[in-house]
Amino acid sequence: MFPVPPPASDTPPDYAAWLADLKARIRKERLRVVLASNAVMVLLYWELGRSILEKQADQGWGSRVIDRLAADLREAFPDMKEFSPRNLKYMRAFAAAWPDRQIVQASLAQLPWYHHIALLEKLDRPETRLWYAARTL
Repeated sequence: MFPVPPPASDTPPDYAAWLADLKARIRKERLRVVLASNAVMVLLYWELGRSILEKQADQGWGSRVIDRLAADLREAFPDMKEFSPRNLKYMRAFAAAWPDRQIVQASLAQLPWYHHIALLEKLDRPETRLWYAARTL
């Protein structure tokens, strides 16, 4: 037995306005959660890329380690598709393109990940990337 809502004609006079306000607040908060989640993930991708760069520079690891890392991360997190070798290479390129964590954390984290990939693939100069990134925000 599922509860049945009363007919719409039985609702108080201010119910529709109150419901509209609640829906607007829920939509706003859902968007805020998505944007916050995106910012955290972009920063995580930068940190993974930075870590890969450091290991390759300090210990001379080659690109094959990225294939191994991708397999290990996909095994540990099978529900996450982000850990392909190709995407890990993008993370490394992202960290190399933006060595300053503050820039990534402050403004670039607001862009979706695939916008960053497009900027990396299409633009060579950091100043140009930053200009386009700022226009996207």
